[in-house]
Amino acid sequence: MQTETPTTSTSQTITPQADRVNGMSRNAWILGFTPQAELWNGRFAMIGFVSAIAIELFTHKGVLAFWGILSSGAVPPVS
Repeated sequence: MQTETPTTSTSQTITPQADRVNGMSRNAWILGFTPQAELWNGRFAMIGFVSAIAIELFTHKGVLAFWGILSSGAVPPVS
């Protein structure tokens, strides 16, 4: 009894499961509550967090003081 080994066609492109979410590219720019939008939100949050840390390290001020929002270092009382 001779068994044949399965062959795959080289013209067929196989996309790994990790590259696609809901049949669409993970890096697609899609608005709304989609997995792609959540990936972009996470990426932008990481950039913002690292930027805030860099501002504090290089200027020795907080981010709000750096922008002049909290220049006195104290929150004014609410009247």
